Amino acid sequence: MADLNPITAWKRLLALPNESRPKTLLVAFLTSVLCAALVTGATVVLRPIQAANRAAEVQVRLEALLSAIPGMTQLLSANPDAAVSTVVVDLTTGRAARDITPATLETALQDTANWTPLKPEDDLADLGARPDIAQVYVLRQGDQVRLLILPVAGSGYNGPIEAMLAINGDMQTIAGLTVTRQAETPGLGARIEEPAWQASFAGTRFADDSGAMRFAVAKGPSASDYEVDGITGATRTSNAVTRMVRFWLGPQGYGPLIEAVKRGEF
Repeated sequence: MADLNPITAWKRLLALPNESRPKTLLVAFLTSVLCAALVTGATVVLRPIQAANRAAEVQVRLEALLSAIPGMTQLLSANPDAAVSTVVVDLTTGRAARDITPATLETALQDTANWTPLKPEDDLADLGARPDIAQVYVLRQGDQVRLLILPVAGSGYNGPIEAMLAINGDMQTIAGLTVTRQAETPGLGARIEEPAWQASFAGTRFADDSGAMRFAVAKGPSASDYEVDGITGATRTSNAVTRMVRFWLGPQGYGPLIEAVKRGEF
C-alpha cells in the first residue's frame, strides 16, 4: 500500500537529484506561489501607506497652489469664514455626487460604470475615457464661491500630465496651476513644472463673454489675455497643455460645474 504521509513524500522529493525534472518543476511552482503571496501581502500592507502618501502630496501641492495665487493668503488670513472644502462632483450634472464621498471615491472609480468613453472628436486631452466623478476643492466666502481647484489630466509628449487648475469665482479666469505629475523631456517640456511658468497662468482668461473657449499656450510670448507664454522647443508639450485645459474647462469636463456656479446653484 502506498505511503500517503506528506512528510515522507517530501523527504523522498528532497532526496531526488537536483537535475530531476519533478523536483525542478515542484520547486519552481512553490517559488512562484511564495513570490505571489509575498507580492499580494505587500500590496495589501502598503496600499494604505501609498494612499496616505498621495493624500499628503496633494495637500502640499494644494497649499503651495493657494499661496501662489495673488491675494489668496491675505483672503484666508483676513476671513475666518473662508475655508477650502472637498466635494465629489458628478461631472455630467455639475452637482455634488450622490452616495460617493472622498473616502469612497477611489473604490467607485474602479467600477467601469463610472467612466464615459470619449469619441475621438471630443477627446481633446487624449484620455480615451473620462471619469464621471471627480474630487474638487471649493473656497467659499459666505455663500459665494471664490475659487474652484480642479484636478485635470491629459496626454503629454512622453506620457501623462496631471495638474491642479484653480479657477477664480468669476468662472472666466484662471487663478493658478500646479503640475503634479509629468514625464516630459528634461530641459524642454519638463519646464511646465517651473514655478515661473506656472505663475504666468494667474489672471489668464479661458473663455470670452460669450462663453467660447479661448485659452491657449502661445507659440512664443503671450499676445492676448487668453494666452500664457509658450515653452521654447516644447511645442508638443505646450499643445498638450492647451488641449488639456480646454477639455477640462469645456462641456465634456467641468463645464456643467462651472455653469452651475455661475447660476448660483453650487
